[in-house]
Amino acid sequence: VQLQASGGGLVQAGGSLRLSCAASGRTSVTYAMGWFRQAPGLEREFVAAISWSLGSTYYADSVKGRFAISRDNAKNTLYLQMNSLKPEDTAVYYCAARIGIGVVTRKGSYDYWGQGTLVTVSS
Repeated sequence: VQLQASGGGLVQAGGSLRLSCAASGRTSVTYAMGWFRQAPGLEREFVAAISWSLGSTYYADSVKGRFAISRDNAKNTLYLQMNSLKPEDTAVYYCAARIGIGVVTRKGSYDYWGQGTLVTVSS
């Protein structure tokens, strides 16, 4: 599976962005997906995840209530709607996929990674 993330950019605090992640290749296999982010000098951290069947989502406490993860399986595309952005949300955002159906927050459990898209939130 190849993943291509897009939608990052520069936004003022309080603004919104919508990230997309297009999957190609072995898309006939069921897989759960997630978003992670990595700020300069820090470890890559979990942001949100969604199960294959859309029945389950999970968010990091830092983004709960502000971010929403969704997916369109017919288009093989994952989304992350980010609202009320804060300067501390500034990071490179990565989408990831894992073979299976359940929500997983551990980055080591993901099998495929996109190249990342930069989100910069100015104060």
